[in-house]
Amino acid sequence: MSLPLLLAALPLLYWPQGVDTAPALKQAGIARIAVPPEQAAAWRAAGLAVVEIAGADLAARTLLPAPGIVPQARRVSATASPWVTTNAWRFVRDAQGRWRYELPAGRAALAAAEAFAYGADALLQIDPADLTELGRMLEFLASLPTGELAPVADFGLVDDGTPVVGEVINLLLRRNLLFAPLREPDGRFKLNVRVGDKKYPLKEAVDPSAFALKLRRELGDERRSLRLYGSEGVIARLTGDADRRRLHLLNYGGRDLEGLRVRVRGALAEGEGHVSGVGRVTLEERVVEGGFTEFSLPRIGAYTLVELRSR
Repeated sequence: MSLPLLLAALPLLYWPQGVDTAPALKQAGIARIAVPPEQAAAWRAAGLAVVEIAGADLAARTLLPAPGIVPQARRVSATASPWVTTNAWRFVRDAQGRWRYELPAGRAALAAAEAFAYGADALLQIDPADLTELGRMLEFLASLPTGELAPVADFGLVDDGTPVVGEVINLLLRRNLLFAPLREPDGRFKLNVRVGDKKYPLKEAVDPSAFALKLRRELGDERRSLRLYGSEGVIARLTGDADRRRLHLLNYGGRDLEGLRVRVRGALAEGEGHVSGVGRVTLEERVVEGGFTEFSLPRIGAYTLVELRSR
């Protein structure tokens, strides 16, 4: 991919501050920004690539919550699972959406990774204290393998656009249950879910955590294309084709994790991990048997990408 196309694929920093801050941006390694039109010429003269964003365009974008773990104690259901604030479900539900973040300090890198993992058109409004961390994340994202791969799905879910189904989508993603959002049931899948049908009544779906558990049991863990062991704060996106799998791992917990175990459907003999803040890592304790590949990651940061190949 050419450098201009590569940069265009990355989340974009919206920076309405004066051109006198150009040295700070350059020091952070940030070479492309979005600015108000009246500031564009000055920023180009300062040597940065610029995308002009008018106030109306900024306001028209959907504001996203800052990703992470909700700090206060909260119970999802009968379990004590942490509540992950993720925008993955919004990106999956509206692939053509236009988004913006207004981020408190400490959240810029994770937000950039989240938008990148789902190919979202997102502007980042950040605390200036996060410039260095954002620059490091953008540099890391620009170093990753490129090329579109189709999402992997184990079942179909009919999305009728209602808030109830939106919450179901959110909980399915948080449980790392892979599905395809559909307009109508699809014969490719043995399991198609339409909320409101006799088998999946609305009264069950209003408790999305319990509903997600029901679907997991119906699908069966042995039929799942992906399972993670070792953290409830990591959300995965799996894409692939006949010979490859690309696994995106977003760690919402706020600190690095060690020893995450991963199980992916397919006999995938080769692969490596790319970990933000670390670089390239070897997949440890790899086992390929029974049509699945299992491995451990020695460490994962805010974002990890794993490339797997059959040969």
